[in-house]
Amino acid sequence: METVQELIPLAKEMMAQKPNRKLLKLYVLGSVLAFLGVVLGLVETVCSPFTASSRLREEEAAVAELQAARERKASSRRPSSATGSMAPKNLGRPAEGGGERD
Repeated sequence: METVQELIPLAKEMMAQKPNRKLLKLYVLGSVLAFLGVVLGLVETVCSPFTASSRLREEEAAVAELQAARERKASSRRPSSATGSMAPKNLGRPAEGGGERD
């Protein structure tokens, strides 16, 4: 708020000195750029929670994709004989103790 209070006397002093046109254009350009910077900063502050959540979702998706790729790579490295030994051995026979009940 102090800056605004200092800006008014500065503007009055500049007008009293009758600055040339180029200097006045330069001050206006600087003021417009400063104002745009403030507006863009406010927009970024308001929108930052939304962009942070989308970044988090993107990171989670990338981690899940990497984990899936590791699992595929690990499963492709297993020898084929190991998968064959995991097949059930007693096909067609009832399990022990699990026969028909009367």
